[in-house]
Amino acid sequence: MSCLATIQAYGLRSIGIGERLLPKSDFTLCEQIVLIGSGMIWNVYFGVLALALGFWLAIAVAVGKNSNNPLVRIPASWFIFLFRGSPLFIQFFLAYQLFVLMPKVGLSFDLGFIEIAAETRWFTRAWLGALIVLFLNTAAYTGEIFHGALRAVPVGDVEAAAAYGMNSWQTFWRVVWPTMLRLAWPSYTNEAIFLFHATTLVFFTGFPAWRQSGDALYYASYFADKTFNPFIAYPIVAGYFILLTLGIIGLWGVIERYLNRHLPREQRRRTRIRLPLMR
Repeated sequence: MSCLATIQAYGLRSIGIGERLLPKSDFTLCEQIVLIGSGMIWNVYFGVLALALGFWLAIAVAVGKNSNNPLVRIPASWFIFLFRGSPLFIQFFLAYQLFVLMPKVGLSFDLGFIEIAAETRWFTRAWLGALIVLFLNTAAYTGEIFHGALRAVPVGDVEAAAAYGMNSWQTFWRVVWPTMLRLAWPSYTNEAIFLFHATTLVFFTGFPAWRQSGDALYYASYFADKTFNPFIAYPIVAGYFILLTLGIIGLWGVIERYLNRHLPREQRRRTRIRLPLMR
C-alpha cells in the first residue's frame, strides 16, 4: 500500500471513517505517522473544547473567588483548591467510577405532569466523560490565573471608570476584564499547552476508546506492542505535540498582540521562541 493510499484508508480512522481493521504486520513508517496523526484528532478535540468551555467557567470562578460575599467566594475557592490540589489522573478515575454508578442509581427529572429519564451511559465514554474532567480541571487552574490577574488590575483604572460614569457592569467588561486578560495571557498560554499535553492521560484512564478509535497514544501503544520497538511510535507522538505546541504559541501570540494593540509598539509584549544557541 502506497503512502497516499494509507492516508486515504487511515487518515480519519479515529473518527470512524476509513478502514475498520488496523494493520497487523509489516508496519511502515507512513502507517504509523498517519494513524497516530489520526488519533491526534481526539487530542485536539479534548483540548479545544475543554479550553473553550473552561475559559468562561474560569472567569466566573475568578470573579466568585474575588467576591466579598462568602456564599460565592467559599465555593469558588474550594472548587479551585480541589481540582488544583488533586492529581488529574485521580480525577479521571473518580469521575469514571461516578459516571458508571449513574445509570445504576438512575437520573430522572419529575416535572409534575411528566417524568423524564436522562440518558447517562454516554458519560462513561471518553468523548464526553473525559472531556468533562479536563474542562473542570482547566477551569480551576485558569480561574486561579485569572484571579491573580484580577487582583493586579490597577485601582486607578477602576476609579477612572467610575469617574467617567460607568456602572459596575460596564466597568468590569470594558475596563477590568480586558486588563485582566492582558495580565493573565502569558500564564494562560502555558495552561493551554499543559492542557493539550494532559489529553494523553485519557488513554490511561478507565474511559474506553469508542469503537477502538482512540487518541494518538492509543495508536502509538498499539504499534509499540506489535513491533516491540517504542522508539519509533512514541517519538512520532512527541513530534505531533511539538507541532501542536508551536501552533498554540503562534495563535496565542496573535491574540496577545490584539489585546495589547492599544499600547505603543515598543511596549507590546510578544511571545517568542528563543533557542539556546548562544549565551
